Amino acid sequence: MQQQLNEIANKQRISAQGFAVDSKDSRFRPFTFSRHALGENDILIEILYAGICHSDIHSAREEWHKGIFPMVPGHEIAGKVVAVGSKVSKFKVGDYAGVGCMVNSCGECEACKRSQEQFCENGKCVFTYDCHDCFHDNEPTYGGYSNNIVVSEKFAVNVPQDAPLEKVAPLLCAGITTYSPIKFSNVKAGDKVAVAGFGGLGVMALKYAIKMGAEVSVFARNKNKEKEALELGAKALYTDTKGVSERFDFIISTIPTAYDVNAYAELLKFGGEMAIVGLPPADENLSIDLTRLVFAAGKKVYGSLIGGMKETQEMLDFSLKHKIYPETEIITGDRIDEAYEKLTSGQAKFRYVIDMKKTFGG
Repeated sequence: MQQQLNEIANKQRISAQGFAVDSKDSRFRPFTFSRHALGENDILIEILYAGICHSDIHSAREEWHKGIFPMVPGHEIAGKVVAVGSKVSKFKVGDYAGVGCMVNSCGECEACKRSQEQFCENGKCVFTYDCHDCFHDNEPTYGGYSNNIVVSEKFAVNVPQDAPLEKVAPLLCAGITTYSPIKFSNVKAGDKVAVAGFGGLGVMALKYAIKMGAEVSVFARNKNKEKEALELGAKALYTDTKGVSERFDFIISTIPTAYDVNAYAELLKFGGEMAIVGLPPADENLSIDLTRLVFAAGKKVYGSLIGGMKETQEMLDFSLKHKIYPETEIITGDRIDEAYEKLTSGQAKFRYVIDMKKTFGG
């Protein structure tokens, strides 16, 4: 880290180490690169833990759009602040901080003013990786599979010193992605809720909904995680929508592959809401049958994308207060390819988190 501090003193770019893929078909390799110089409103975070999200896999394999390579994925980041810009007021050296799916936005449009920065109306939401940074000469952004990150203090959340950082990291995507629609749909005590898909996102949705007092059922591709779901408080685990007589006030779909959206919407009560947060590969041609939707009668289906910075801090504070954490397995950087394989084949239990200190010998 001393090298980075010297670079800051000389107003130079910040050197970094990470793991990158060079194409959609390649494996991860060690990658040396640099980040933009520390600005007056920026902080330098030594990354201690980085979660692996299914979105990382979609991006690295170009399943959503053409990628920017070499690519360093990762948008579930927790670490220690090791340097601050001259105008930073939110953090001091030694604080813990978290970074999620975005690192900047225009700050001027209506969406940004409402702390919905992910929907920046001027198209200047800069995502943590696989994105051109319009605020720094359009250079590509590199994510959390690395030893550090430079970010505006506005796009980092405060993490208490006693927080379990290895569990905080996945909250910055898996947590906010599920917390936001549950709050938006005002899930409350007594509601019947269904969680479709039971990976990293599904587990968090289950935990939040139960904390809100809801009765929660889970839909999964098989019975492999039934024991875990029931132990976490689920009423039941279904492997198919067919034959399910129960009707729900709220359904959240975290499914990252093609499925029948209408089949779930038809399980809603009249006036019920379904939030879609999982995004399958673009070539799987997921669609909604409008005729079936119209005849579903008074049911609402909407999409939800992470959450703004204000809500992300709220989510983190809520999670820490109630000790709502993801189920995690800690790995080192040399096991990223293995983690991807297990996540895509259904072998993974829940969330993989990379220990960056151990990975880089700190």
